[in-house]
Amino acid sequence: MKSTAKTGPTIIIILGATGDLAWRKLIPAFYNLYLDKWIPHEFAIIGIGRSKLSDKEFQNHLHEGVDKNSRSGKSKKSDWDNFSPYLTYQKGHFNADSTYSDIEKRIKILEKKWKVTATKIFYLAVPPNSFEEIALKLGSSGLAKNKLQSRIVIEKPFGHDLDSAKHLNDLLHGIFDECQIYRIDHYLGKETVQNILAFRFANALFEPTWNRNYIDSVQITVSEQLGVENRGNYYETAGALRDMIQNHLLQLFCLIAMEPPVSFEADEVRNRKVDVLNAIRKIRPEEVHQNAVRGQYGAGWIQGKRVKGYRQEPDVSKTSTKETFAAVKLFIDNWRWQGVPFYLRTGKRMNETISVITIQFRPVPHQSFPAEATGNWQPNRLVLNLQPHMGIRMRFQAKRPGLKMILYPVDMQFNYNESYHTGTPEAYETLLLDIMEGDSTLFMRADQVEAAWKALMPIIDSWETNPSVNFPNYEAGMQGPEDSEALIAKDGHSWVIMPTERN
Repeated sequence: MKSTAKTGPTIIIILGATGDLAWRKLIPAFYNLYLDKWIPHEFAIIGIGRSKLSDKEFQNHLHEGVDKNSRSGKSKKSDWDNFSPYLTYQKGHFNADSTYSDIEKRIKILEKKWKVTATKIFYLAVPPNSFEEIALKLGSSGLAKNKLQSRIVIEKPFGHDLDSAKHLNDLLHGIFDECQIYRIDHYLGKETVQNILAFRFANALFEPTWNRNYIDSVQITVSEQLGVENRGNYYETAGALRDMIQNHLLQLFCLIAMEPPVSFEADEVRNRKVDVLNAIRKIRPEEVHQNAVRGQYGAGWIQGKRVKGYRQEPDVSKTSTKETFAAVKLFIDNWRWQGVPFYLRTGKRMNETISVITIQFRPVPHQSFPAEATGNWQPNRLVLNLQPHMGIRMRFQAKRPGLKMILYPVDMQFNYNESYHTGTPEAYETLLLDIMEGDSTLFMRADQVEAAWKALMPIIDSWETNPSVNFPNYEAGMQGPEDSEALIAKDGHSWVIMPTERN
């Protein structure tokens, strides 16, 4: 298969290559990039792990992952036979100097064979407690010294709080330049998330009304029917606020609220996002209970099946006070958004798995219609559905057919599946290709990470100082605790989910 990729010779070193991330996400993404001819001819993936495996055993393990998780379905034998030689394996411990000297030897062999200096991408598919150790070893071994062609990729969570995020940034900046560091948040690679920018800045219809004069409130909901599954150990140290709102939801928040960029250069876009985070109104400790709600799911019913509560999940304390639901109200103190509330919520074991952004517009300044005409009147809403059903829906008022003037809300809808018949790339495909091409637009910069932590630290500190005494406070299969409704109802609003039609 001839490559049409614009990327040059590339070597991907995946540290933690025998783990779930590589098996479920990374290798299927690279495989699909290969099928779509985005992989350069001079390309190699070196997997590093503690297990003792031959190259063939490593390839067979990843083959199963591709067949189960690739958007293109089960691989064809000819395609896999052509792709699998890119995959090699090396047993090694992350704290051993020999691991990194062996990596360097393999890189030199490939570069000698290709007769070129390749781009080296070190992907840390490891738990957060290994980030520092590996970064320091990459620095001391000299593998990071080529500032133009050595890159490091770090998965979330990036730090546990503001201080740990600053510490990790400082450590990385002692080894890498900022342009070499790719802090990955897979949400930003989703097609519909990227489409927010296109929707806002490529259409003259919407941007003039995208401000406090016309918009009443904004809601961002990311809910899951799943529980914590086998992530109890991680969730007991993280919780919903850290796991979802600090990164995923604040990223969506920035895309909705940012000022128009002058260009789509990486730092210009990221500058506008940082401006939003820096403009978030600080929540004082005594105001936390007015602006944030937490919850923990108990036993309940999901799609007709009885499911256990959070405290009964594996590796979870029987008296855990860690939240599995979080909702926050934020304000942005700038000209565009002054006074407009942004409501963000996320939760496990909710009634539906959905990611949706709802923009609610202000009512018309004067209703000239008779009272009987407006009995079914509803405010204009713009709904951006991100998953699982991708689309955009606009709700507006129209006259219902008949001899009398009666207004009725109707919807105008754009549905991805109906409009586009080509396969939608997975988020990791987009992000991995950007890393290979050196495009950091969709990746978090150090100041952005720290600004996001800074905005939420008053809530985190308050919740850790004052653990909840009423957990669990919502049943699995519900929409979260009652307090989440009160959080928004006191402003005259209610949580709105208006999903696109099922296909």
